[in-house]
Amino acid sequence: MKNITDLKGTFKLHNDVAMPYLGLGTYQADNDSEITKAVKHALEVGYRHIDTAAVYKNEEGVGKGILESEINREEIFVTSKVWNTDQGYESTLQAFENSLDRLNLDYLDLYLVHWPVPRKFKDTWRALEKLYKEKRVRAIGVSNFLQHHLEDVLTDAETVPMVNQMEFHPYLVQQPLIDFCDSHKIQYESWSPFLQGELFDLEITKGLEEKYNKSAAQIVLRWNLQKGVVAIPKSVHKKRIEQNADIFDFQLTDGEITYLDSLDQGKRTGPDPDGFDL
Repeated sequence: MKNITDLKGTFKLHNDVAMPYLGLGTYQADNDSEITKAVKHALEVGYRHIDTAAVYKNEEGVGKGILESEINREEIFVTSKVWNTDQGYESTLQAFENSLDRLNLDYLDLYLVHWPVPRKFKDTWRALEKLYKEKRVRAIGVSNFLQHHLEDVLTDAETVPMVNQMEFHPYLVQQPLIDFCDSHKIQYESWSPFLQGELFDLEITKGLEEKYNKSAAQIVLRWNLQKGVVAIPKSVHKKRIEQNADIFDFQLTDGEITYLDSLDQGKRTGPDPDGFDL
């Protein structure tokens, strides 16, 4: 079991970079004062991990929030991703520069291939390897890559991806994929830990909520971390941002982890990486 301590705690990537295991997701957050305030508040609360992407179209607002927080840049782990239409070798290198400009940063902590675009993602990975060698980014990884995508990358990659960011929640566990990533020291990271909000209409964690006096969201985030999965719940609401971070005063039992794992239905709330119209 991973050692879970507090909001500033980290998991170590295979290149020894420390990645905070709880972060703020920014998907579907508008590029205006809303996202700037959310990022600034999260950092003031103690978050040190912010996740964005070119396709979210809010990198400028994220960058402003980082700047206005007055937290030292070196203390913040910032992730962005290259979008599908920019994939390819040269176009990925330019997309990276564009993201840095929008974020107003000199480097990224993690840069991801957002989706496995057929016939392009391996060239995209070569571009990320170049950026990593040049120390423009501290770690590189992928998002939405199934095992066969990872195996394809690994056939001729010089650098093993440090991270694989996947849809992950009690209805989509994909334990064999987690095990494959673990075997290659690829850190698993979740998006949509709350089933795009569906979690709040279900009663799958009711007994645990009562036992620990925690919300379903807090139970699921704690489950993520105890399974060694980095979580980036999204919110622009101050209270929710604070509540999502209030998960360090209890611990689920092995049996409770197994119970939540057993809910797996293979249900996706987002696209299937093998069927997404890329």
